[in-house]
Amino acid sequence: NVSFTYPDAAAPALEDINLRLPFGKCVAIVGASGGGKSTLLDLLARLQVCTSGAVRVGGVDIRDLDARWWRGQLGVVSQEAILFNDTIAANVRLSVRADEYDDDAVWQACQSAQCDFVAGLSEGLQTNIGERGSKLSGGQRQRLTLARALLRQPAFLLLDEATSALDSESEHLIQAALRALKGKQTIVLIAHRLSTVQIADEVIVVQSGRIVEQGAPEELLRRGGLYSKFVELQR
Repeated sequence: NVSFTYPDAAAPALEDINLRLPFGKCVAIVGASGGGKSTLLDLLARLQVCTSGAVRVGGVDIRDLDARWWRGQLGVVSQEAILFNDTIAANVRLSVRADEYDDDAVWQACQSAQCDFVAGLSEGLQTNIGERGSKLSGGQRQRLTLARALLRQPAFLLLDEATSALDSESEHLIQAALRALKGKQTIVLIAHRLSTVQIADEVIVVQSGRIVEQGAPEELLRRGGLYSKFVELQR
């Protein structure tokens, strides 16, 4: 029964949200811009606190969890790849202490994120990627941010439009990475490109701050509702 209203807003951003995220499943959140999708992720990450209702993890209210510990359980990948003028290894280790994960752990994270291009670089993990990752392609930059999110092997992986700006090949590689993670981590992804949504076990359709449809992708297509209309528009 989660609702959330931004300060001074005339209407709730989310209203009467009831949602269960089973461990190891991939859940996609779709809907028109401004419908409340990103706000829902903010509540999961405890960047916002619900106005009413409760977000619970294993039955424990998220507000009773240590915020630093909880965010340590999350890997977040946004639409924009945040990278710095440093080596690949340093960028992957950005959210941890430099001595906390060795190069083998960084390599493993890169492999999980389909960063095969790293092996072909002359200096490997020690290759400098330039300002904002300018020496890499857009797809390579996004996969590198996915590797960063996977380094700590988080319990939850949150992706906010992480594939929307990618070409088809790069999108396919990230989809392959996510498929391999299913069953090991709980994945929550926001996507406008429905080709990405097809990997999800369950789709949540959000409209005007409410969940209006919920079910497996193929099930929602058979219903002929809002999700089905989204698919037809993109076809």
